[in-house]
Amino acid sequence: MQKHVADHAECSENAFPDDFIENETLPEPIGFQGVIGRSRSMRQVFRLIERVADSDSTVLINGETGTGKGLIAKAIHSQSYRKSKPFVAINCGAIPENLLESELFGHVKGAFTGATSAKTGKFEVADGGTIFLDEIGDMSPDLQVKVLKVLEEREFEPVGGCKPIKVDVRIVAATHRDLEEQVQKGNFREDLFYRLYVIPIQLPALRERADDIPLLTHYFMSKLNKDKRTQVEAIAPNALQMLMQHAWPGNVRELANLLERMVVLKGNGDIGINDLPPKLRNNSAGAAGSVCLSTPELSAEGICLNTAVSEFEKNLIYQSLEQTDWVKNKAAKLLHVKRTTLVEKIKRYDLQKCA
Repeated sequence: MQKHVADHAECSENAFPDDFIENETLPEPIGFQGVIGRSRSMRQVFRLIERVADSDSTVLINGETGTGKGLIAKAIHSQSYRKSKPFVAINCGAIPENLLESELFGHVKGAFTGATSAKTGKFEVADGGTIFLDEIGDMSPDLQVKVLKVLEEREFEPVGGCKPIKVDVRIVAATHRDLEEQVQKGNFREDLFYRLYVIPIQLPALRERADDIPLLTHYFMSKLNKDKRTQVEAIAPNALQMLMQHAWPGNVRELANLLERMVVLKGNGDIGINDLPPKLRNNSAGAAGSVCLSTPELSAEGICLNTAVSEFEKNLIYQSLEQTDWVKNKAAKLLHVKRTTLVEKIKRYDLQKCA
């Protein structure tokens, strides 16, 4: 297995230990209410959740597909005084329009063909708790009117019914769409938008928080080893670097699915660069000319400058060696340093070529 040892783990509490890559004894993942992350953007999201969770204000979560909008909604519920009451989630984009109204508000017996018995809707099931309306941007204009009524009056009528049902629910909505743009296009009601847009939470795409990828990788690998009864111990530094450079259009969900595939196929040992999908390797090779390194974040607690500089230098040296197939003369030319200087730094950081 390839070694890639750092000598600075003790310098900053926020630095992710390099032991993650090569040591079976891994640190516990850091996150918030089941959401993994400690980048600046995610810490801001966690702080916002803590501030608004106990209020009854409506929350609108916006983010690309796969960024974890459902997990954030659950975290809000878990932090609120409603946590002992139901958390009910419904994907507005996954249910046919003619069935969604019945799912949300229920129906009385005989309301339509096939309604052989009465059905309780999600809003009533969530009474006292939280209802999570995922992909609300896909909801039809007619249903938008009815959701607006629940927000304004805290009551609704089941399909085919005439008696209003009062509910006490906290609404958390989510969408991958730009609702302001949808309002301008006439696809989303402006009055509903402003009713939802009380506490907006913007989730960053995974490519915008690449520093969380080692943490997420550790978390998913540990969970997969337990669930799938595999023994994949670690991931090589160059493979991890490729994961950090990937654009991740499917975000955290795509990363989780990829890791499951690699862990199951590998079974045991270490994940190396050759275990990555060809497409990912090719994309990283194509981007070799433009070095993509994550920038250390300066938190309120500060950062160890020597550590940050050393880590940046180490990553650049390793990339130069990978690009030149570990021909030190060529790597030294890429970095504009003498070969002897490069060899000295390779020994200092204990960098070795992957077998």
